Amino acid sequence: MALSSCCSFVVCSSNINNPLPSFTFKFPSLWPSTQNQKLKMGPLSVSPMGFGTWAWGNQLLWGYQESMDDDLQQVFNMAVENGVNLFDTADSYGTGRFNGQSEKLLGKFIRDFREKKGSQNEIVIATKFAAYPWRLTPGQFVDACRASLDRMQIEQIGIGQLHWSTANYAPFQELALWDGLVAMYDKGLVQAVGVSNYGPKQLLKIHDYLKDRGVPLCSAQVQFSLLSMGEDQLEIKSICDSLGIRVIAYSPLGLGMLTGKYSASKLPTGPRGLLFKQILPGLDPLLSSLRDIANKRRKTMSQVAINWCICKGTIPIPGVKSITQAEENLGALGWRLSSNELLQLEDAAQQSPRRMIQNIFQTR
Repeated sequence: MALSSCCSFVVCSSNINNPLPSFTFKFPSLWPSTQNQKLKMGPLSVSPMGFGTWAWGNQLLWGYQESMDDDLQQVFNMAVENGVNLFDTADSYGTGRFNGQSEKLLGKFIRDFREKKGSQNEIVIATKFAAYPWRLTPGQFVDACRASLDRMQIEQIGIGQLHWSTANYAPFQELALWDGLVAMYDKGLVQAVGVSNYGPKQLLKIHDYLKDRGVPLCSAQVQFSLLSMGEDQLEIKSICDSLGIRVIAYSPLGLGMLTGKYSASKLPTGPRGLLFKQILPGLDPLLSSLRDIANKRRKTMSQVAINWCICKGTIPIPGVKSITQAEENLGALGWRLSSNELLQLEDAAQQSPRRMIQNIFQTR
């Protein structure tokens, strides 16, 4: 079943443990500046911040249960009602029997929202196609795109993204995946194409390859936060700025390390706890600076960290699992850190001896 064409579908945390002054955060029902402000991303118009849906269907890392679906629908509704129209997903999001669950939920939430709200809002879904070893031909990559369309029950994807490059371990596969992006664009299955986890050299290569075939590269998704200010990230941002490619910043909160919720003695459960145990003890300068600015601005540490990404010219996509997280993330919009505050945060990040571990799939 496909959705009505009258709504354009362009598919492409946190409770704070923060010693703020004694007042309750009250979020307005609408953020007018968020409602009106949109950024160009290729042929699309998107909000300055999107929401990531990695957790929707992921039991292993994020503890997903089907009982969460009603709350996730409310999260989706709140986002769209307050001007956020970019949602990032992937065909690999969802573990075990929930494989593909993130895309399925997004499709369902879109249909339910339209039926109940009668909204004409443009909703931009950016989905990523995994470079699985059995996807060896352009046709197989196009089939992956069609499978995502079926899961979401929509007619066209906004941004179809190659989830990662195979250049590091299977360079022979890379060209077929690039041709797959060209084919899905030429067939009208996607409105735009993007990449994820591409380093500077491979980013330039795929940009030129697609350009020669009349396909503009719309976006580049990369791990980008105050914990991920490496040379590669800054070079990627510079390249994207020069070529008119939008940078989508995933993990803007460092999987939750920048929220102020955790400490060396208070770690999350599961695999994240092992990572946090290695990194958190070396983040005192950065967390202290985030807390200081948050206190002065009557914001949360999460809001400050997300706003830093916005001020650096990226489109952050923090993950959301609850209404509380959605409200807090929305509070990162409608204001900007000062130049002095940006310098303060970046100096503190440089002084912190630990960094986020680089995604193993990111190429040079």
